[in-house]
Amino acid sequence: MVLMTTTTMLRDSSGTAPHTDPRPFFARAVDIAEPVIAGVQLEQLDLPSPCVEYSVKELLDHLVFVLHRVAALGRGDEAFAPNSLSARANDRGAWAAEWRDAAVEMESAWADDSRLRATIVLPWATMTGAEVLSMYVSEITTHTWDLATATGQHPEWDDEVCRLGLSAMHRDLPMADRTPMWEAFRAHAPANAQFDPPFANAVAVPADAPLIDQLVAWTGRQP
Repeated sequence: MVLMTTTTMLRDSSGTAPHTDPRPFFARAVDIAEPVIAGVQLEQLDLPSPCVEYSVKELLDHLVFVLHRVAALGRGDEAFAPNSLSARANDRGAWAAEWRDAAVEMESAWADDSRLRATIVLPWATMTGAEVLSMYVSEITTHTWDLATATGQHPEWDDEVCRLGLSAMHRDLPMADRTPMWEAFRAHAPANAQFDPPFANAVAVPADAPLIDQLVAWTGRQP
């Protein structure tokens, strides 16, 4: 068993040049998620998920919210201030339709190539638009795995999408043991502020494990 510890550059099928436009990969991650979202049964909404802070219903809400947030970032809107995105009440069964609507919104928001080079300031980092989209490829894919695992679904994963997500996670979360990172965050946090680590330590997987397993293991899940 090994832990992935090095950052890998996503390369094209020839193995030589790095991809610079993550939009097609993000779109494929969205396409993979859609039937998983649509496949959730009403009786499964209260089930726990591998993302321990979310039940299945809460995970559905979060996925749709994230897609709207990515669209807001593409437009250059404020996406992290309190109430910056309107609250969206999701009736049972409405998530798949809203997911499709949010996907159209996101595609329009990121249609201008200049957004890939734009500087985007997040609460925890400053990135280019391309780096932000790569990061969200990881989040969408990981949470799709959470949802599929919680509800007994088995989507067909796209290795290129998973590879991009894994590369982004290695870039943004380079340490397998995150304990020193979270301790440093706590030391600099305001007094009495509650801080819950957003990621557990990476889980060991075989070096030849499927890329989806490598991705979720790096985020602290047990494949």
